[in-house]
Amino acid sequence: MAADEDLDERRKSLLRGDGHDGDFAERWSYGNPEAPVTIVEFGDFECPYCGAAKPVLHELIEGSDGNVRWVWRHFPLYTVHPFALTAALAAEAAGHQGAFWPMAGLMFKHQAHLDDASIIRYGEQLDLDTSKLVGEAAQKYAPAVRADYAEGVEAGVHGTPTLFIDGDPYTDGVTVRDLREAVGLSRRRGVPRSVR
Repeated sequence: MAADEDLDERRKSLLRGDGHDGDFAERWSYGNPEAPVTIVEFGDFECPYCGAAKPVLHELIEGSDGNVRWVWRHFPLYTVHPFALTAALAAEAAGHQGAFWPMAGLMFKHQAHLDDASIIRYGEQLDLDTSKLVGEAAQKYAPAVRADYAEGVEAGVHGTPTLFIDGDPYTDGVTVRDLREAVGLSRRRGVPRSVR
């Protein structure tokens, strides 16, 4: 019984974005790293629903006055999205060059073009070392993608996007209004209800 409780607490901790092998959770976090609310997204760069969620989450974070952060976890649905894994590896490689979110933005903007040649073009736009973004060089980042995917499976993720707010599954609409309500932001910009 204690082992089950320890596993549940570890899982909740990861889904809150508290950590993963040191600073793993912090690597691809958008917003204030000290925000009192964390949204963890298990996503796929080729998923149109993740593409639709990206501007919503961005607007939520930007309008939260530092009270909400967004943590990305890779969950490439490679059986239905042929370039999802390629994109996840490229995002990891870009992140290690300081450009995870800019690369993510380009890949979401051009979801129909996530082949190697397109990813190299995006890397050139971001002034990255493109030799590390695709092919054998990008395989260096496969363990991080696999770790995210395994954590998603363990957490019960079946599709994308799957969101967790402070470790709890979020199943309502992915709209700014619904998410603001779910994270407890008042109608006054960015103030969590619990802070008042």
